[in-house]
Amino acid sequence: MAYRLDETKRDIELEKKNNAAQCKVGIIGGSGLDDPDILEGRLEKYVDTPFGKPSDALVLGKIKNVDCVLLARHGRQHTIAPTNVNYRANIWALKSEGCTHILVTTACGSLREEIQPGDIVMVDQFIDRTTKRAQTFYDGGPSCLPGVCHIPMAEPFCAKTREILIDVGKRLGIKCHSKGAMITIEGPRFSSKAESHMFRLWGADVINMTTVPEVVLAKEAGICYASIAMATDYDCWKEHEEAVSVDRVLKTLKENANKATSILLTAIPQIAAMDWTETLQSMKATVQLSVMLPRH
Repeated sequence: MAYRLDETKRDIELEKKNNAAQCKVGIIGGSGLDDPDILEGRLEKYVDTPFGKPSDALVLGKIKNVDCVLLARHGRQHTIAPTNVNYRANIWALKSEGCTHILVTTACGSLREEIQPGDIVMVDQFIDRTTKRAQTFYDGGPSCLPGVCHIPMAEPFCAKTREILIDVGKRLGIKCHSKGAMITIEGPRFSSKAESHMFRLWGADVINMTTVPEVVLAKEAGICYASIAMATDYDCWKEHEEAVSVDRVLKTLKENANKATSILLTAIPQIAAMDWTETLQSMKATVQLSVMLPRH
């Protein structure tokens, strides 16, 4: 009987190891949330893609024995405006490194009274107000994948990954909102007061400049994508409240960046311990069914 128990324990451990081996987590760090020190055994890797170079070097390393790849969305010196981020190269580079998951951090403005500066929002929907960004790997260009991809976007974010992040946030005692609609504007300017009020009427809960097309491209790539959004301000809709400014955003980020870091450090080992075979196969099948190939 003891032998059988030992054998079962060994099988469970082997299964956990196999799951960890199949998981590699890409981390895209937003403004003030891209600290490479969260990785152990760091190694920088400069890569190129069919869509050009990503925002910066990929930083390879481990978080509690889980392989991770960190990428600073705006470059490590924050020199790339939201419009000019090479989103396709970023996602392609992480996919090429074998990432099965992408966890991202992003600063955002709150469009709701109850979402206070410093709160975390686990975004579940988006509204796209961008105008200048490539949103597909299948657009007919020489570097692009063949065909046209009509990827479903009813559920843009990976529900299974989001559940883990929400659970971890609650257990860490961090004030987390379990859902929210992110409106992504082109930027780099902030909203006018009229726009801010309009976005509230549309049902948006938070506002940023980077979720789209990042989440769309991750879906096309068959990667489990989830976002940890940190509210830094009330945009400019709220009466008797200071309007959003760069100084205010950076101050709030500095005071609260440890929340996003704690969630990542705790959630990533949990993600790696789970079996993602079915989820990843389902995502791959969705992409395949969404692509219309040219007739010969």
